[in-house]
Amino acid sequence: MKDSGNNSSRCKIVVDAMGGDFAPANAVLGAVEAFSEKKNFDLFLVGKEKSIIEVLASSNISFSKDFIVDANEVIEMGDSPASSLKTKPNSSIVIGAQLVRDKKADAFVSAGNTGAMMAASTLIIGRIPGLGRPTIGAEMPNVNGICYLYDVGASKDSKPIHLFEYAIMGTIFAKEMGGVSNPKVGVLSMGEEEGKGNEVTEAAAKLIKESRLNFIGNVEGRDILAGNVDVVVCDGYVGNIILKFGESVPKLLKHLLTKTAENSFFDKLLIGLSKNTLKKSLKSLDYQEYGGVPLLGINGISIIGHGSSSIRAIKNMVLRANEMHQKQLVLKMTKAISEYSTKN
Repeated sequence: MKDSGNNSSRCKIVVDAMGGDFAPANAVLGAVEAFSEKKNFDLFLVGKEKSIIEVLASSNISFSKDFIVDANEVIEMGDSPASSLKTKPNSSIVIGAQLVRDKKADAFVSAGNTGAMMAASTLIIGRIPGLGRPTIGAEMPNVNGICYLYDVGASKDSKPIHLFEYAIMGTIFAKEMGGVSNPKVGVLSMGEEEGKGNEVTEAAAKLIKESRLNFIGNVEGRDILAGNVDVVVCDGYVGNIILKFGESVPKLLKHLLTKTAENSFFDKLLIGLSKNTLKKSLKSLDYQEYGGVPLLGINGISIIGHGSSSIRAIKNMVLRANEMHQKQLVLKMTKAISEYSTKN
């Protein structure tokens, strides 16, 4: 789907129509809804053409076949990420990644097999020149706004140089997407004092300290929610545990409120009256607001969503991809990594 006019700065976004538990309906409808809201990018849908057209027809949506890229294979959620790229070369994930690699598109969005998306992004689209490893981050709400945590699962183990790269890319993301003028960076450790971490975190802290980043030293887990730091770096093993723990908090709060409401009619009434206020307060904890997470360090825009992504989540993933393109995040990260490589 393309709006009238031709502008080379327009982002070309490819959406995996077959990705997610509720594909192709949610993927197609969410993507079209994003376009209807902004209309300042070009939208392409990749997947089984017949299935895509059926969804569009059932919702009376006019969409040119010129912007549907047929892919007759689907990498299922249970498929092996690495091998599926070879065994299913005509899948929506492989073809979508190839379009970005070949510069026919700027961004690829998918709620499909996470491992396959990461593999396709890294192996097919490729990394930013000079980068060691790409990273996935999480936006953790805190008392001052958002803390950006890297890495949360792209890699299980990281070397000091990788943590340094996460800090560079995280700083750019927080500045451009989060509006933080001079992001404070910390290395997640067992204590704030120097020497409290392991060999990797101590060496990473030294690299970051010697750079031009706004390094505040070691930080502890409590600092993430306290709002004392804007960007926190750690290895993916630890980061993923923190992420999954954080995702369980809303369910716990809901459970506690339900139990409290059962105590008395008065408590139930108070909670009922404050329901809308509580809903607004917890909005920042809803993954659908962010849609998906960008895989930073890829030589193109790659956004990975939850398998259970709703139409709203898909829409927000697409809008985020467009915003990243408009703010030239890939170019800025490429320059930053190149600058470091030149100095070393």
